[in-house]
Amino acid sequence: MIMTPQMEIQIIAVIVAISCSLVGSFLVLTKKTMMSDAITHTILLGIVLAFFVTHDLSSPLLIIGASMMGLATVWATEALSQSKLVSEDASIGVIFPLIFSIAIILISRYAGSVHLDTDSVLLGELAFAPFERMKVGGIDIGAKGIYSTGIVLVVNIVALMLLLKELKISIFDPILSALMGFSPTVIHYGLMSLVSVTAVSSFQAVGSILVVAFMVGPPVTAYLLTDDLKKMLGLSTAFAAGNAILGYQMASYLDVSIAGCMAVMTGITFFVIVVIGKERGLITVFRRRKKQRLEFENFALLFHLLQHEGQFNESIESAYSTMKEHMNWKEELTYQTIHRLEKEQSLEIEEDKIRLTPLGRSKAKKEFEELFGEF
Repeated sequence: MIMTPQMEIQIIAVIVAISCSLVGSFLVLTKKTMMSDAITHTILLGIVLAFFVTHDLSSPLLIIGASMMGLATVWATEALSQSKLVSEDASIGVIFPLIFSIAIILISRYAGSVHLDTDSVLLGELAFAPFERMKVGGIDIGAKGIYSTGIVLVVNIVALMLLLKELKISIFDPILSALMGFSPTVIHYGLMSLVSVTAVSSFQAVGSILVVAFMVGPPVTAYLLTDDLKKMLGLSTAFAAGNAILGYQMASYLDVSIAGCMAVMTGITFFVIVVIGKERGLITVFRRRKKQRLEFENFALLFHLLQHEGQFNESIESAYSTMKEHMNWKEELTYQTIHRLEKEQSLEIEEDKIRLTPLGRSKAKKEFEELFGEF
């Protein structure tokens, strides 16, 4: 099957998106999402230094150098943070601009004539990916980016499948992980190695900005929908692939940056889920809080009536006309609650007196006993 350049671009984008979202899910869970931004920028210094050694932009040593620089960034950031002199986010803000700026200076000073520039690193250009071909025995088998990013995706999937239990334990209970013989430090740096390799393999095609978008956007979106790790990984990859395809279609329609549209689509998807998410969406949270508020108001009034049943001041405390003073509520709130409970048949109004119905009395006693024990 002969693939068109448009198909190859979308395949590369989907592979990169899924690969980034898988490792990004663990960055989200460990609250180290900004580390992805730092790594995707600082690996440039590793590439530059490796290029000075090899003088070949296609050398595999560039990937090794970039990956090592990614790990060095993680180590330097955490070492500075653990010194307690600055917070973790401040240490990232110090280390990553320092290393990235050194790379920029070296490029501008010593590699000005080489096709290695900061624009291609930051923004990338998926439209050029089909021009770099993979040939085996003189036969063109497709864009090189499909295979380079595909290998990293396979490595990520295999590594996460083999180490999922260890990663889960080390993330949610590091002490238990250490007691079971799993070194949290080794697992952490193993994860950061995957992040570095993924960033290196992806940034040439899509740029560091889109790598960060894919590493953070889909996992955070999935996290709004579930607390189950496996479901989160599945949803994250689905969102990532969908954002890549829809982003390409948007870019094609508007004739604008492909990477930019994919990042925008990632943001749009996130904000849609923020609003309508089933568990943590704004609409769901608003409805839940409104329901809780109504339940509190209902039971507060029922408790008041139940508490004063049979007492000498029952007629005063249960008077319809003065209930707002007894409850210390606004008039509108008081009468809305009374008539809501009357509609639910939890109380009845006779002249100026409010009485609990058997249903209302049962509700009040049950709720009281659940909260405070026997009535």
